[in-house]
Amino acid sequence: MMLAKGNYKGKMTYSIAAKCPRTGMFGVAVTTSSIAVGSRCAFVRAGVGAVLTQHRTDPRLGPKGLDLLAQGLSAGATIEALTRDVPTMGWRQLLVVDTQGGTAWFHGERIKSVHSAHTGVHCVAAGNIIRNTQVTKAMVDACDADVSLALPERLMRAIEAGHAAGGEPKQVKSAALLVAHKESFPYVDLRVDYDPRPLEQLRWLWEIYEPSANLYVSRAVDPDSVPGGG
Repeated sequence: MMLAKGNYKGKMTYSIAAKCPRTGMFGVAVTTSSIAVGSRCAFVRAGVGAVLTQHRTDPRLGPKGLDLLAQGLSAGATIEALTRDVPTMGWRQLLVVDTQGGTAWFHGERIKSVHSAHTGVHCVAAGNIIRNTQVTKAMVDACDADVSLALPERLMRAIEAGHAAGGEPKQVKSAALLVAHKESFPYVDLRVDYDPRPLEQLRWLWEIYEPSANLYVSRAVDPDSVPGGG
């Protein structure tokens, strides 16, 4: 964990990935000071796992990591496979949660800013270019605080706790909440792509979406069971 002064060329980001042992859901929450973080960093697949790729982000690592998890690799083995003999891997930061809820993370040696990672019960948080290393500790503590809550709510509380613990030196501008359950499509996929208060907006979106989340799944897989029109 290091602090370097000067202009940062990586993407200032903190995030968390988790599995819910009750429901089998996989999910991630992420925020950053650049635009549209959800389109580049967050990857989940039902029954398989979750991957986050950040700092000088390579979005190709997300699907590749999920494919490795789908082959039965553990989180640690997936990290090892993704990072082996890759010259650019020094710029990357990765988080992985596997089918069993195992977790792993990776910091490239070229990340010179304050960066850290912490693991909890079936969850892992990491950040780079953050104010302090307690940001990631606060996130896993919040995620583990009440495991009876739905996974999207736990992830929201975690990312909010990271912000409260210091977050980034720059103002965050985008955030995302992505959760997979049983279907090939996401259970939740909410994004704030550019806003002065993205976590507040993401919280607002989640509270609006939450009451209808199961309904949207039912409309897709069993529309005859849903009363009413539309």
